[in-house]
Amino acid sequence: MSRKQQLLKRHRRNKRIGLMIGLLVLLAVGVLVVWWLPLLLAVLAWVAHEAWFADHLFYSPSDDYDYQLAADEQLALTLVAGRLSLPGTLSLGAGDTLMLKVRIRASWCGRFLDPGVKILGGTADQQDFERGTRGIRYLNLTGQHEALLGGRLQLQGRFCKVAEAVELSVVRHPDYRAQRLLVIAPHADDAELAAFGLYSSAEESWVVTLTAGEIEAEHYQAMGLDRVAAARLKGSLRAWDSISVPLWAGVPQERCVQLGYFCLQLPQMQAAPSVAVPSREADLSDTRYFRRFNAFALGSDADGIASWDNLVADLVELIERIEPQVVVLPHPRFDPHPDHICAQQALMQALTRSSWQPQSLLHYANHLHDNDRWPMGAAGSGVALPPQLASQGPLRPWALPVSDQQQWHKAMSLGMMHDLQPAPPFKRTLRRIIQRYLAARRWPAFGDNEFFRKAVRQHELFWVDENLSKRDNP
Repeated sequence: MSRKQQLLKRHRRNKRIGLMIGLLVLLAVGVLVVWWLPLLLAVLAWVAHEAWFADHLFYSPSDDYDYQLAADEQLALTLVAGRLSLPGTLSLGAGDTLMLKVRIRASWCGRFLDPGVKILGGTADQQDFERGTRGIRYLNLTGQHEALLGGRLQLQGRFCKVAEAVELSVVRHPDYRAQRLLVIAPHADDAELAAFGLYSSAEESWVVTLTAGEIEAEHYQAMGLDRVAAARLKGSLRAWDSISVPLWAGVPQERCVQLGYFCLQLPQMQAAPSVAVPSREADLSDTRYFRRFNAFALGSDADGIASWDNLVADLVELIERIEPQVVVLPHPRFDPHPDHICAQQALMQALTRSSWQPQSLLHYANHLHDNDRWPMGAAGSGVALPPQLASQGPLRPWALPVSDQQQWHKAMSLGMMHDLQPAPPFKRTLRRIIQRYLAARRWPAFGDNEFFRKAVRQHELFWVDENLSKRDNP
């Protein structure tokens, strides 16, 4: 069982215990006071839960974020009347990533409304954090270089107070967009969620999707298809998405590859590398069914066996064919999705066998262990660093600014993805209505899926593999 599953299991167990205690209290109120009062209190308690306590947050909001940033320059600064001033000797490049370590404390209102820090004087932004937050957090100031150097940048707490002592980390990077780019997507839409702004603006981009994403096809069963036909249709649509949607970003079909392995079966494949692992729901064991949109054949098309050995061989073949200078892939620690973990491990295994080595690895996280809402706040805002409660070594973040036009194009690319199109369940829709009016939360107009809020932002955030960079670029 993964750490994410353990956290969810503990969360649900605690919620059941709390529910039982609450029911006992309500029964006692009904016996001792008046019979209808428990019904009213139960409705009010449910509304309060949906408004303020429904987030999956597996840590205390008072915990400090703990990062060792492998910065090229760090400066201890002081906010003066909310204004951030830099020494005149600091020079910033256009591609520099700027992270500001701050200590914030939520107000009383910030326990019920999302606290955040408004960034004024440059590109308007507000980066939100956990309700009741109290501790160290990291603001993303990338893209605010001109306002920062000009002494115009101001921080203003919303439902929180920002301590005057702050620390700026400057992480310098080359322009990865000028290099040949390979994006590894465990599922169709992962490349767009994590890196649409990056791969759409790179000089040459390739997108390789590992699985067809055919499971959980209830939306298509509701149209009258049986379980197998629905899974095959969903997998075919998502395979088509993985080949066709990148064209919206200028990536031609011949630079997009769908490997056709089966969703949530990568861990089982890895456990027995030579064994074929069929789809859970589509009654298929041949990867070629979902590869029919590819512009060229791969070596494993000779047998179509869905095995780990074939997956790694496919990646070796593609690496040596593409010769990428930069590979974009899931982060091995931040992203807990089992297919994402296996995608990263398969790529790393392929690199040990390949005659070609990239110069840099850029890691992304489309999911988190500890906080299902990250990036917090509204669509169109910046991306602060995610929660990390225990540093496990130095990290070099790279934040790519995403323009307003790129954000709109990214939103439209997500709207083309069939897996993000179905309407949310009624309970989630009702929860959003409650949160809109009681918690002042906003959702974007261009899509109902939660990823439209999470992914369409002013930044795309990656972590650079520092050891690989040093090895290949001494």
